[in-house]
Amino acid sequence: MTTPVTALVIGATGTTGSRVARGLAARGHRVKAACRRTAHVHGGSSVRFDWYDRTTYEPALSGTDRVYLVPPLTSAAPADIMLPFLEQARASGVRRAVLLSSSAIPAGGPAVGQVHQALPALFDEWAVLRPSWFMQNFTGDHLHAQSIRKEGVLLTAAGEGRVAFVDADDIAAVAVHALTDVQAPDSDLVITGPETLSHSEVATVLSEVTGRAVTHRQLTYEQMRDHLARTMPPEFAAMLAGMDRAIAEGAEDRTTDTVLRVTGRRPRSFRAHVEQTAVP
Repeated sequence: MTTPVTALVIGATGTTGSRVARGLAARGHRVKAACRRTAHVHGGSSVRFDWYDRTTYEPALSGTDRVYLVPPLTSAAPADIMLPFLEQARASGVRRAVLLSSSAIPAGGPAVGQVHQALPALFDEWAVLRPSWFMQNFTGDHLHAQSIRKEGVLLTAAGEGRVAFVDADDIAAVAVHALTDVQAPDSDLVITGPETLSHSEVATVLSEVTGRAVTHRQLTYEQMRDHLARTMPPEFAAMLAGMDRAIAEGAEDRTTDTVLRVTGRRPRSFRAHVEQTAVP
């Protein structure tokens, strides 16, 4: 049995963080659930944490030896905010850090790619999770899910590019292993679902399973950028629209065996995810 650890889970009420916290607690580990507002977290204690408030760092890190890192979601330059925290984490005794990044961002790339590049120099034990795009983007609270519910429309600049969408449960399962296995991965892990789908095929699956017509409306890069900029900073909107353009060019058209290799079980398919998720 794995020796119990104490893990600080940043973003513990979010899509992956909530699942990581539950998974750790279910395996007998102590969870410090870091949230901007303290909240009840099953199997763990809650601690206030805000990337933009350094006074919250020390209480969150006290007694912690592992940390799961979800970057500040609206920052185009998260390294400026995260690296001072990571240096403090190392000084306080954190031995292992697991960073949530993206399959679209390599080490040294834009945004969280700068944190990825710095992580091995800061910690002897580390991992960078690079999941493909989340299945929950179509069934949770994401802009895609909102437009699907309100208008039956999926808006992207991804064309007919294909993506191996991945379930957040599978990402969290890999994260729990990366945080608690005796041997840290000490590498980046590209995490995908079992098959690649275009957004048009995603719309078809949603239509078939829910019984409600969903269509994929293809936008240009500029149209997608401007659409996103209505609800987020312009530079972040441009980065996300650029990721769609990369999908159109084939950047996400691959699958990996990471989920099976790390957890011992196969990743969930998109159809199975939709069938098991209540989609209004």
